[in-house]
Amino acid sequence: MNNRQKVLTAGLTGLAPAVWGSTYLVTTELLPPDRPLLATTMRALPGGLVLLALGRTLPVGVWWWRALVLGVLNIGAFNFLLFVAAYRLPGGIAAMIMSAQPMFVVILAALFLSERIRAVHALACVMGAGGVVLLVFKGTAALDAVGVLAAVGGALCMASGITLTKRWGRPEGVGLLTFTGWQLTAGGLVLLPFWLALEDMPDGLTGSNVIGFAYLITLGAVLSYIVWFRGIERLPAVAVSFLALGSPIVATLLGYVVKDQGLSALQIVGVVVIFLAIVLGQLRPTRPKPEKPAPAPPPATAAHVPDRPSLEQERSG
Repeated sequence: MNNRQKVLTAGLTGLAPAVWGSTYLVTTELLPPDRPLLATTMRALPGGLVLLALGRTLPVGVWWWRALVLGVLNIGAFNFLLFVAAYRLPGGIAAMIMSAQPMFVVILAALFLSERIRAVHALACVMGAGGVVLLVFKGTAALDAVGVLAAVGGALCMASGITLTKRWGRPEGVGLLTFTGWQLTAGGLVLLPFWLALEDMPDGLTGSNVIGFAYLITLGAVLSYIVWFRGIERLPAVAVSFLALGSPIVATLLGYVVKDQGLSALQIVGVVVIFLAIVLGQLRPTRPKPEKPAPAPPPATAAHVPDRPSLEQERSG
């Protein structure tokens, strides 16, 4: 890809975390209260089943367990742990811990994808985490051990999902919609028993609930994950991981616009720092142009030696 295509691909891929940043607002304003497992199951499973029906292709061979692993890491376990952390950690601490996700990808990509750990990416990791702290931190708060472990686990799930999706790629002959459907279905099926065991059905669904679920299924899952997995195919794993930092930016800006929440100067600085970290995360080393080989020297020729006079010529002389 040329530079223009890379920028367009990164911008399109970044739309997925932007949509995910709106999930909190949609959940709190439109969905039934206190049912995170219902929200995450409905977000993944219906859309996955629709994509499976459209693609009419099931995994074959090793892709049965690979699709399950990717579905759990990218969708099922990640969303479950994210909600656990959000409910148990006040003050945006969950988002602060989750901002370590690019650092995990940098390490995993070096181990499994042979991507070198570069100083600019280390700097971007620090800037991204610092920007999220400025954006969401609202004072000291007691740390819940389960919430902290859930946040760390969620960051590891996302980092591992990005890395393995990049490493395994997509099976030949399988379209992106079908590939996304495999993972959404697997993630939703993993969440289904937890929802049935730990939560009950709401008494009834309002019009707002229907709109909220429709948003989560279409934009929040099907379209956003198609764009996300396309970006993982075309961009380095590290570059994709930094795009995920756009999610807390959108969540904060939506709170300011829709819920009339204040936006302090430190939060504005945090937005700028996160944006710079995302840009730094897209940088890749430029390959030096190979030097033209020096022209080969002309073949050596024997120095001209004057003919030596014969013995008879010397005598006659």
